[in-house]
Amino acid sequence: MTDNTNVTGVKSTPFTEKHIALGAKMHEFAGYNMPIEYSGIIDEHLTVCNAVGVFDVSHMGEFWVKGPHALDFLQRITSNDVAALTPGKIQYTCFPNEEGGIVDDLLLYQYEPEKYLLVVNASNIQKDWDWCVKHNTMGAEIENASGRMAQLAVQGPKAVGLLQELTETDLSAIPYYTFKTGKFAGVSDVILSNTGYTGAGGFELYFYPEHATAIWDAIVEAGARYGIKPIGLGARDTLRLEMGFCLYGNDLDDTTSPIEAGLGWITKFVDGKDFINRPALEKQKNEGTVRKLIGFEMIDRGIPRQGYAIVDSNDDRVGVVTSGTMSPTRKVGIGMGYVKPGYAKPDTELYIDVRGRKQKVRVVRLPFRK
Repeated sequence: MTDNTNVTGVKSTPFTEKHIALGAKMHEFAGYNMPIEYSGIIDEHLTVCNAVGVFDVSHMGEFWVKGPHALDFLQRITSNDVAALTPGKIQYTCFPNEEGGIVDDLLLYQYEPEKYLLVVNASNIQKDWDWCVKHNTMGAEIENASGRMAQLAVQGPKAVGLLQELTETDLSAIPYYTFKTGKFAGVSDVILSNTGYTGAGGFELYFYPEHATAIWDAIVEAGARYGIKPIGLGARDTLRLEMGFCLYGNDLDDTTSPIEAGLGWITKFVDGKDFINRPALEKQKNEGTVRKLIGFEMIDRGIPRQGYAIVDSNDDRVGVVTSGTMSPTRKVGIGMGYVKPGYAKPDTELYIDVRGRKQKVRVVRLPFRK
């Protein structure tokens, strides 16, 4: 990621000029001048579901953690069991805080037994870095490499076929949530990661910013016959929501616990792992929580929005919407939100308070897009 800042204080990625030249609708996001949409959110969304799209995600943050104390540090600061990783494997995890909430959710890559890469959310880079520095009492080697890495996500059912044309690395030998480092589009040391935020399959590529133009051009040229399109942050959000993937700042924040958010599967209470706020989270897992994250779809016509109250038939407030949109594939309003546990069972009928009007919704199992 570059640290190019213009006079307005908004940063650029190595691809910003590409987006502008392609006519993208640009807007500030997490301090960066990012593309929100190109051909339209619905068109871009369906392109990723049916073919292949390329996303600039160079605004994400990257931290290296190295040395003989790396594992102890990561076991303390993250919720998942880092000891279960082997080189080439990836974990989804989070930084719990002392109050039961989440500092950030992230990906954790194991390069070598004493070398790890953390990929954090763009809006939380400084907060996460400060958190890591504060809690690095065991002397791990940590480095904020966010300004020295660029990243593209190539996602969709045709992504692997396209990418395989540009590398000799056998992508079929890289299972989901694993990675390899190899030559891609003539560029050495590219991280080829079988991950993504769309549910449509594909890879995320990490490389030095000076190779950004060459890699972008190679992907777009090879992707022409696959129907590739550049994709903005608008469709990135609708794609993740259809899959029920949480977004930090909406569905996760400093006040939401991983247990409430349905992330008990990344919160491992294994012997010897004394992670931050473990006792309180373990108590939540054993005794239950005061709220749960649900998925719901509209029965009445409408689009749920973040912050709308969720109420029962008596108009009593039972929760709040954290994410919502009109589903491009389902053609119905969908959303996520927190409700009291008694209202979280699938097929429960509730209401969204839309500026004083009650609109009926039904609790459903995630994901929305099967």
